[in-house]
Amino acid sequence: MEVISELDERKRKILKAIIQTYLETGEPVGSRTISKYTDLNLSSATIRNEMSDLEELGYIVQPYTSAGRIPSDMGYRLYVDELMKEKEKETAEIKELMIEKTDKMEKVLKQVVKVLASNTNYATMITGPTYHRNKLKFLQLSRVSENQLLAVVVVEGNLVKNHIIDLKEPMDDETVLKLNLLLNTQLNGLSIEEINLAMISRLKEQAGIHSAVIGSVIDAVAQAIAPDEEEMEIYTSGATNIFKYPELADTSKASELISAFEEKQALVEFVKDTAEPEDGKEKTGIQVYIGNESPVKTMKDCSVVTATYDLGEGMQGTIGIIGPKRMDYENVVDNLKTLKNQLDNIFKKT
Repeated sequence: MEVISELDERKRKILKAIIQTYLETGEPVGSRTISKYTDLNLSSATIRNEMSDLEELGYIVQPYTSAGRIPSDMGYRLYVDELMKEKEKETAEIKELMIEKTDKMEKVLKQVVKVLASNTNYATMITGPTYHRNKLKFLQLSRVSENQLLAVVVVEGNLVKNHIIDLKEPMDDETVLKLNLLLNTQLNGLSIEEINLAMISRLKEQAGIHSAVIGSVIDAVAQAIAPDEEEMEIYTSGATNIFKYPELADTSKASELISAFEEKQALVEFVKDTAEPEDGKEKTGIQVYIGNESPVKTMKDCSVVTATYDLGEGMQGTIGIIGPKRMDYENVVDNLKTLKNQLDNIFKKT
């Protein structure tokens, strides 16, 4: 293979445009198409000269006279190698950013829940954000051994999940590269609902003898997109405020509520139950649950007011205030609205 350094930035951009256009259309690509496609602001004549050079170097071929060009195996190789290098760097940066953001987020959420308890004199809770309605950003397959692949799946919100895929037969690097191209071209930007049976069937057909790998990759994508409820973090504050209200200070009622705040499982159930969409629509804004409207038994003597905060890219969490049924609803709603907006702004700007 020719040394990669022989291609200047302009040739690389034109080659990339040819490959991406060919992947989308399946038709040979002409200079006029590329002149519209790229941001190089070059004339068709200049692009034709560059395409001639790329053909001479072996990166593209002309399938028949008077046709446009299509990528050669060598062109695909360069494209995929650079794509994978780019994605590996992006994955590393995303992981680093998420560690930094998670640390900052935990501190902020602990502070928010404390301020809320102090401002309202009620018990308060807030969940760390989980992921909803995610779309696939990209995925990367790489060989771990002859009989195993590592699938790195990155979804909206920059959530990165790793998944090991066992192979029935050994797979070489060339095949892994082709599968990477096939899967990323077809699946990037789609939600799990959009990856339908017809699409999976088509992908399996294109993958030929490696069709089983497609099924495993789709499973890995589905797992990455599904919210991981076991990892839900809940921060609480002000549980002892319950004793300020005679109707809740009864020994058994108070101990049940304090337990719910200490063990947090009841709060996780509450968040999961109240987050369920109604009539196919997700609940947004402020929600109020009075007495028996609460799905959790320990909260039947209380009122619970919740708000969903949204950090963008499918990341959402729940803020909740638990108090007596005679709570100051106006004050509670005002506090929730203020903190919800502050959270939205803090994290969307980082």
